[in-house]
Amino acid sequence: MSSRTPRPPLGSLSLAAGLTLVCTAAHAQQTDVRHHHKARRQAPQKNNALHPQETRPVAPKSVTPVPKTADNSISAAPEEEEHLQVVGSPMNILHETMGLSRMPEDALHTPQTINIVPQLLMQQQNVKSLDEALRNVPGITASVGEGEGGMAGDQFLIRGFQAQNDIYENGLRDFGVYTRDSFDYDHVSVIKGPSSEVFGNGTTGGAINITTKVAHLGDSYGGSFSGGSADYYRGTLDFNKQIGDSTAIRITGMGNENNTVGRDNVYSHRWGIAPSIAFGLGKRTTFTLEYFHQTDNRVPDYGVPVVTKPGTTIAKPLTEYGLNRNNWYGTSYDQDASNVDMLTGRLKFDLNRHITLYDDLRGGMYSRYFSSSQPGCDTTCVANYFNNPEAATVNRRGHLGGPEPYQQDDWSVQNVFSGVAKFSTGSIRHQIIAGVDVAHIYDRRTNYAYNFNGQNGTRTDTTSLLHPSATQPGLLLGTLGQYSGTLVSIPGVGRALYKTGDATDVGAFFSEQIWLLPEFSIRGGFRWDHWNSHYSANGGTIGAGVAYGQQQDTFNPTVSLMYTPTSDLMVYFNWAQSTTPLGLYVTNSSEPLKSSTQGFSPERSSLYELGAKYNAFHGRMGFTASVFRLEKGNALMTDPSTGDVSSSSDRQRNQGVELSVSGEILKNWTMIGTYAYYDATTVSSLTAADVGKRIQYAPKNSATIWSTYTIAPNRPWNVTFGGGLTWRDGVYLNATNTGYVPATVEWDAVISHNFGKHWRVAMNGYNLDNRLNYSNLFSDRATPAVGRSFLFNLSANY
Repeated sequence: MSSRTPRPPLGSLSLAAGLTLVCTAAHAQQTDVRHHHKARRQAPQKNNALHPQETRPVAPKSVTPVPKTADNSISAAPEEEEHLQVVGSPMNILHETMGLSRMPEDALHTPQTINIVPQLLMQQQNVKSLDEALRNVPGITASVGEGEGGMAGDQFLIRGFQAQNDIYENGLRDFGVYTRDSFDYDHVSVIKGPSSEVFGNGTTGGAINITTKVAHLGDSYGGSFSGGSADYYRGTLDFNKQIGDSTAIRITGMGNENNTVGRDNVYSHRWGIAPSIAFGLGKRTTFTLEYFHQTDNRVPDYGVPVVTKPGTTIAKPLTEYGLNRNNWYGTSYDQDASNVDMLTGRLKFDLNRHITLYDDLRGGMYSRYFSSSQPGCDTTCVANYFNNPEAATVNRRGHLGGPEPYQQDDWSVQNVFSGVAKFSTGSIRHQIIAGVDVAHIYDRRTNYAYNFNGQNGTRTDTTSLLHPSATQPGLLLGTLGQYSGTLVSIPGVGRALYKTGDATDVGAFFSEQIWLLPEFSIRGGFRWDHWNSHYSANGGTIGAGVAYGQQQDTFNPTVSLMYTPTSDLMVYFNWAQSTTPLGLYVTNSSEPLKSSTQGFSPERSSLYELGAKYNAFHGRMGFTASVFRLEKGNALMTDPSTGDVSSSSDRQRNQGVELSVSGEILKNWTMIGTYAYYDATTVSSLTAADVGKRIQYAPKNSATIWSTYTIAPNRPWNVTFGGGLTWRDGVYLNATNTGYVPATVEWDAVISHNFGKHWRVAMNGYNLDNRLNYSNLFSDRATPAVGRSFLFNLSANY
């Protein structure tokens, strides 16, 4: 008998090494958002390089490729520079692009609800992860993984629908299951609603696309250090160097150690590096090579049990009934240790002034050891808590018979070849986007089993509900194959030692936008996919093992009508469909296929959306409004008692309104605000009691606002201060609406001062009223969010 020894934290030596290697990119306000370049060339080295939509050409001589500068912005080519006038605000999200060739327009001219978290906002809030960035987007909730072994990592829902497989970087799917640090993010875009025509299968609620920092022309150097509550220490580095006329290299990196305010024994120790090199910047042919690595050793947090108090009918987290929010119910075996490596090559070739070709290729390798305790409080535990609290004990192995540790080793490859053609036939303009997308993902899991007191089959693993201990005497974790009789038994599979999944997707897409009149256009498109997936389980005590497979062809169309009477206004209607095959979640589902669902019809969703976007006050402010109806048939459901994901005949509908405003209200006063109202209902189900109930995880109302004001900018006594609110209505945790988590209300603030042009000091405060909120949700658990905390930051940019 042996125990798997958790990997130690980075420690002071490795953190120091990480901080030497990597120290934070700019945390700056508007005056220092753009890097101060030591330029080589006359045109591209403007220190205050403009965002693509922050420039408005006035009678340009010709359309030529323009080089990117800091933060993925663009400088004018030499022959165009004198024809540009500065407009806009870096906080106006309508100026941002999506960061992928299949969606070449900015947010203003894309006919769909889009929320963008811009670089300036992430800097002001000192954002450190994808999860923190997405708190600025209404309608997104985070879910802790369920099922055998659990999932954890980044598990998001958009408008109440699963999006754990819908995370992209620069338009390519990120298949990994890990918690993403934001050290190399330029901005984050959330495209709401079915988007399979662009991204492929999935995207019922939408897609999350991360645009990363890449090499640009000009020189820039930035770094900073953060420290604060719960022993939080963080450093990052952002270094860019131009080589010759059209080549540049960039290195971003991060070292981070922190505990968690308001949660005992929960920490993260991680480091990452993301170098890139770009050739041919400003030329007809541009090639960018990017590498990303992140190592993370953290303790997973599965929160507190959700229980029904005697005499009530709705279950709530035990912390709503006085349980200490700091209580953590894991053991010393709990660990989430991941290593992620991705290599990406992106080629852009301007064939002529009408046609541009793109080829994006990525290979990824993901290694992860995961073990977590899933606290469950049964009827005896509940009765004791409300009558004799000291006698209450929680079962750390949950209702699934216990989470079993596993080693997960995955690899993936994806290549997207696409072309964009712009031409006219007579007075009618056209834009055609077409291409081919091929991807393969492979997942291999090796499961380990616990044995308690050396007695095979005994599953007791309890601790005090009021005074939990991470030490469980006699709890042992076996080596490979040891105690196989205590592996979790999955219906139809048994107690498997090895589980293997893979999938291949071949897709082809085509769309055309036609301007019938200068102010009116119509866009139609489709994507066809051939999906081939397999799953097998063997070893352990299941005999010969099981193997399943399925093939499905999917077709996802979209149609958009756009009215643009001016370059600053667009009114649109969008209809789109998406498809989610049952075996889509290869890396982030414990059982992607099983005998009872093999060959089931895929989940099918349709979106109807009417909206308007307006760029006001010479681009300083952006306004958006949309009404939508999202219908989903044959919904994928998660069984709360087993964690199995299965297909159903349920039909669900989410309809509502989304609003946003962003930009510069007055000089030196910026703000970004969003609001969403969702009427999310199950309209048809084989379970009659579920009809008319709210869709789980979909808040009725949610809103965010963030605003800052700068006093005496560019003066020695300058100061920037501001803050914001994140609000989300309470949500139900299951289809029967018998589990509920109260509303989230969080107040944050920032104050900062610039020393000259290059140095900045700032202090951020989070959850200032120390309210009990919940950050991760699932059917019978909820994780208390971070308590009141403060983070100091010192940064420099040259």
